[in-house]
Amino acid sequence: MSGKKSAVGNFSYEISFHSFAPVMQETVTRDRIKKAAHDLVMRYGIRSVSMDDFASNLGMSKKTIYQYYKDKDELVDAVISDIINRNKEICVCDRQESRDAIHELFLALDMMSVVMESLNPVVMFDMQKYHPACFGKFLKHKDEYLYNVVKQNLIRGISEDLYRTDLNVELMARFRVDSILIPFNPGFTQNVKMGLDEAHKELLIHYLYGIVNPKGYKLIQKYQKQRNDKAKGK
Repeated sequence: MSGKKSAVGNFSYEISFHSFAPVMQETVTRDRIKKAAHDLVMRYGIRSVSMDDFASNLGMSKKTIYQYYKDKDELVDAVISDIINRNKEICVCDRQESRDAIHELFLALDMMSVVMESLNPVVMFDMQKYHPACFGKFLKHKDEYLYNVVKQNLIRGISEDLYRTDLNVELMARFRVDSILIPFNPGFTQNVKMGLDEAHKELLIHYLYGIVNPKGYKLIQKYQKQRNDKAKGK
């Protein structure tokens, strides 16, 4: 491909596709490694997979992986950072596309159902014990960003006459974000005999029923019916 000349001040230079190719290839390779690490970590947990597993899954040498990520901790950090950024994008999208505050939470429930179907509950425990910096990053996201998302949803629901007006917004927002971690406690899903996705759904519905007024109660039932009908293919 021929180059394109551009000028800056009294200087001219040639922009060539080939000058960008190495950078593009490096980005593609980094993302490919990160995607493979994400898939394995979500399925098996963090501790159970090694750099050898990542290399085998990718069909490349560990030496190549180390050219892009200095160690497993850096790779796990990149995976968690991506998950957090993606979660922020989805929260914004749910807010914009939702018809009301309750619908916003049902959209979030649909998203979390997809994530948790393939998520090993041990991931959170592994992150806390073996990658504390990553866990700290997740807690910051939960305690600041997600807390504000939940708080704004509560304010929205009250203004839409769907949530109770006597709610302690700050307390309920903190309760909600902290309850997200409950299904990840070691042994929780085994003790209650249900999967991660089902446990999260039950906790969210319990939370919703506790904050709505009669008008909101009817709307929950409406959205639940729509969700169940969709699952049954009606």
